[in-house]
Amino acid sequence: MEETSHIRETISAVFILAGVIFMVIATIGLLRFPDFYSRMSAITKGATLGLGLIVGGMGIYFNLPDMSLKVTLIICFITITAPVAAHVMARTAVRNKVSFWHKTDLKEFEDYMHEKHLEKLKEQDKESKKA
Repeated sequence: MEETSHIRETISAVFILAGVIFMVIATIGLLRFPDFYSRMSAITKGATLGLGLIVGGMGIYFNLPDMSLKVTLIICFITITAPVAAHVMARTAVRNKVSFWHKTDLKEFEDYMHEKHLEKLKEQDKESKKA
């Protein structure tokens, strides 16, 4: 019994430590990256994975059925909501014309935005003809 407890504690410590390392790397990215978009990407990815590993390590440490369910739900919730929230913030930043880093290659993005703009103009033209 004591040996399995020691193994469980070791595995838990490894998970928690790995989570902390990912969060530290994400924090360094937040401080070092040049623009809003790359900073947001770094912090979202690092925090999602880091928090998942830390909570997973806690679930392994406590090793209770109800704790495992809670840990699974927390990990699923964070994995789903964090990227969606980052996407919404990035779209809002684009609409508010938050500038990109000057070395960012925006060719593909500009093509995409041009196509979307043309689609909106066509829709507005159709609506004006109906009226």
